[in-house]
Amino acid sequence: MEFPYEDGRYMHVQRPKYDCLLFDLDDTLYPLSSGLATSVLNNIQDYMIEKLGIKESKIPELCNLLYKNYGTTMAGLRAIGYDFDYDEYHSFVHGRLPYENLKPDPVLRTLLLSLPIRKVTDNIGLSGLPKTPIVCKPSESAIETALKIANIDAHRSSGKRVGLDTVLVGKSQRVKGADYALESIHNLREAIAELWEADNKLSEANYTGVAVETSIIA
Repeated sequence: MEFPYEDGRYMHVQRPKYDCLLFDLDDTLYPLSSGLATSVLNNIQDYMIEKLGIKESKIPELCNLLYKNYGTTMAGLRAIGYDFDYDEYHSFVHGRLPYENLKPDPVLRTLLLSLPIRKVTDNIGLSGLPKTPIVCKPSESAIETALKIANIDAHRSSGKRVGLDTVLVGKSQRVKGADYALESIHNLREAIAELWEADNKLSEANYTGVAVETSIIA
């Protein structure tokens, strides 16, 4: 990217590393302490017992395996042959959650509004008509579909599997596959200050006063 000086010369400015931030919803934009995740797990287990006739003793291990291999328990149950209605499942599992625990977060709102980068909020889990497969994280096709819908060029970033840098929210230590780890989404600015610095550099490059050659590192 180049910007002209008043004398006709040009200053080269590197493009920002990130074009867009894709935020997951569950336990990311709202905290784990809200209790929704625990309620979801309890409701899923109740559904498996009451609606699918699965023995309670087998459920913890089965849920863990399905989640790791298919991204969600629902997708895993369908993949291994259980037949049930999606709407009934969602009503049973998600329709009874304590949504009243979710409160406005003015700190998070201010933080997100201050980001000089396009933001997309997505709870990635895509399904089509009743007989079509469900695709969810960690499926590459689910992520690629979400990127396509949001018109995000994944190849503009680091090139991991589908081209994303990833941020783990809720833990202070990074795990395999995570580029950053945040105890809270509120720590985003301290952890990845470059998200804001890129905008400052671009603003300096667009300054219309006296032109001064500046070395810009992006």
